[in-house]
Amino acid sequence: MAVTLSDQARTQILASLKRYSMEHLDHELDDLGARLLLDFLLKEVAPSIYNAAIADAQAFLRDRLADLEATCYEPEFTYWAKGASVRRKRD
Repeated sequence: MAVTLSDQARTQILASLKRYSMEHLDHELDDLGARLLLDFLLKEVAPSIYNAAIADAQAFLRDRLADLEATCYEPEFTYWAKGASVRRKRD
């Protein structure tokens, strides 16, 4: 599944890449350079991050499902507590 971004997210990421490049690499990225870098990252790096996130979500859900009975169990037939029998008064 390809990683896609909203237009707003893409705009913010491009601005962030340009700022990072200037502040940490002492290199000014123009709009084209930032777009090319973002496209590369989305195609080359993002799938690994996406797959790791899916694996984490699967493990989380698997752990919760394994403990589902203990977490979501409600005892049955508890109205008449065990050991508490009803005694009728005899005349």
